[in-house]
Order: sequence, then C-alpha cells, then structure tokens
Amino acid sequence: MSEKAEEWQVARRRKGTPRRSKAPQVSLTPQDQGCCQDEFNTNKTLLRIRETMSELRCEDFWLDWKKRLLSSSATAAAPSPDGGAPELPVDQQEEGSVGTTAPGLECVCYGLGSFSSCVSARYQLAMMLLLLEALEIPPRLCWVFDPVFSAGEKEVLRELDLSVLTENEEGKRLTKRPTIFYLMHCGKALYNNLLWRNWERERLPLLTIIGNSFSGIQERTVERELRRDYLFLHQAVALCEERPLRCPPRLLDVFNDTALITFPPGRLSQLPQCTWAEAAEPRYEHCPDLEIIRREEEQGRS
Repeated sequence: MSEKAEEWQVARRRKGTPRRSKAPQVSLTPQDQGCCQDEFNTNKTLLRIRETMSELRCEDFWLDWKKRLLSSSATAAAPSPDGGAPELPVDQQEEGSVGTTAPGLECVCYGLGSFSSCVSARYQLAMMLLLLEALEIPPRLCWVFDPVFSAGEKEVLRELDLSVLTENEEGKRLTKRPTIFYLMHCGKALYNNLLWRNWERERLPLLTIIGNSFSGIQERTVERELRRDYLFLHQAVALCEERPLRCPPRLLDVFNDTALITFPPGRLSQLPQCTWAEAAEPRYEHCPDLEIIRREEEQGRS
C-alpha cells in the first residue's frame, strides 16, 4: 500500500517515566500531516483506516494474535454471574428486547487516542477492527471512548458502526457478559478502576484484557506505591494469566509491552473468601500524575 515507505521513528523514554498522553510516537507522512491541517475529511480517514487494516492482515504477527485470542478460554461465551443468560445493561439493549441476548462477546475500548492525526492510534484502531472480525463481534457491540476524540473522529467511529460512549466511565464498567477490553497503553488507574468494579470471583473470568502487561507494570512501579495506590492491579498480577503478544520491530512502539490477560476461574476459586471482600472505590490521593483524564477534569475543560 502507499504507506510501505513510511518512516517509523521510535521515541524512547526512560524506564519508569509515565506516559502523559497518547502523543504520536512515529513520524507522520505528508498525508497524515494534511489530515491534521485540512478540514476533517471523514472519507479520507475511513480509507486510511481500511488501508491499515489491509496492511495488518498481511502481517505474520496478526495471525499470531488471532490464534491466541481465538484459543483463549475467556473468549468463549459464558453465563452471567447470577447463573442466567448474559444480560446487557438497560442502555445497551436493543429496542424491543426483553433484557437478555444470545451468549456472545462484547468489546470495550478506552484511551485509543486521536487516530486521525496519530499513526500509532490508527494502527491500534485497525488492529481492534480486525479482532472484532476474527471474534465475530458485531461493531455495534464494541463501545469506544476517549476524551480526546474530535467530532469528526466520533463520526468516523459511527460510520464504522462502533458505539461511541458519551460519558467518561474512567474504566469503572461493570461486566455482565464475556467482554474484550482493548486498552492499549492506558494508565494504571484505568486498569485498576476496571478491576475494582469487577472484583468478584464469578465476574473477573468474564474479562479478557488486551493491553499493557501487568507483570511489566509491576516491574516498572515501586512496590510500595503499587500496593498503596493501585491495590487491585497489584493483586491481579498473581491472579491473572498473561500471554505476550509479539509484534515486528517497525511497530514496536505501537504494540510494545502488549499482553493477552485472562483470569482462569480455577485459579480464582482456590483463593480465600476474604480476597473478595468489598473494598472502597480507589481515590488516588497520592497520585499527582494519574495518566488518565478524570470525569471532573473533562467537565472543567468543557
């Protein structure tokens, strides 16, 4: 395709330095720069996303990702925690439904970034769309959100038949059916919030996370701070099963440190009941650089 000659310049950062934003970490082509400077062009953006999908389909690492995800036991349809059929939240039910749907998968994507101007974000979006195809998840059952999305980008996402969330959930989404959480290069607080909201023996196995390696986060974070500020993430390192997702060197800064993370029910059932004691909602009082945009911050800027 036309981007084969695209130069990928990796912007290295010191170990332990937090990611402050989803800034472009690869050089923009003249076409990408034009996308930023000109009036937003929905059709052009859609075309570039589909071109990127076609490029990734030809990559060996995509086939490896697909194989690992399809073989993951967590992606199999499973009953809801109450033992009945998987149930969707009221605001997600189709018109005329009675509150339940056939067993299947959903997807939630947070923190994608500005994919119209950031090459990394565009590749990550293209990869997510390929995963939806492989897992036969209808795009309308994939909810996406990032406070940085422009009006034009939201329109592109709707053209792709994805469901654009209107509220910043901060990752605090209660899972009611097997769900893929696509969280590329997200902050620790977002992972921690998601785990807190679903911290139940019967609910965690419904989560499959594609995002930063939890063990990698543990290695890069001071133990005392991880335990104090990100307790659920700290505990999840020992509870989850990680499978690294490889990528070629030229895309290393787009998909680096990515893992497929699941929670085997057998491993969770061996833990004492006190592990699942109800805990207070995380506050992050000691975290001046939280790596996510909180709801009140977003409202303050609007």
